[in-house]
Amino acid sequence: MFQHIHPYEPFFPKGASKLIVGTLPPPRFTTGDLNKKDVNFCYGSSNGLLWPVLDRIFDLNLVFETTEYAIKQRKDFLISRGIGVCDIVHSCERQKIDASDLGMQNSKLRDIIGYLRQYPKIDTLIFTGGNSKNGPEYFFRKHLKGYDMKLELVSNDIPRIHKFNLESRVVKTVSLTAPSGAANRSIGSLQEYKSMKIKNPQFNTMDFRVMQYQEFF
Repeated sequence: MFQHIHPYEPFFPKGASKLIVGTLPPPRFTTGDLNKKDVNFCYGSSNGLLWPVLDRIFDLNLVFETTEYAIKQRKDFLISRGIGVCDIVHSCERQKIDASDLGMQNSKLRDIIGYLRQYPKIDTLIFTGGNSKNGPEYFFRKHLKGYDMKLELVSNDIPRIHKFNLESRVVKTVSLTAPSGAANRSIGSLQEYKSMKIKNPQFNTMDFRVMQYQEFF
């Protein structure tokens, strides 16, 4: 059984108002067996789409390589925008060594609510995926139950928006379409995407993510 442990500590810029919440990076980030286009930082997988999407939205001129400069670029951006990163899964076990959410067993969760209490300016959680089993929203709902709390639906449109009360503040959650190639099929099935594709045959799943993400970043 492979012990898949999150390789990065949560990243909280001073005064952060938004928090990106995912699950775990691919196992090679835990073992340190990175490829030359991986960035040794949150969402640094060469197969991932979060940073390519943000690069397009904000014209960041990011490099995609295993260097300290690539890490610094990403940290500087997060600091400048007041965005933190705290994936919800601390560790899990896997029978098959891959990056699938469904393959996670005996998952140990991070205390997101505890962190939110430490950072009172955070008012938005950005989930990099929805409520499918072992997705970030799925785990967060499970986490909230331990505090006798739950999400309240705000909008059922995609991306779905919820909220919850934490002491004296309201925190919004947004469940983005996952920044992975595996989510392209689900994008392709959306009527909104199909309509845009008809209007512009050049429109693709990357364009759809850029359109969706820019509203919340």
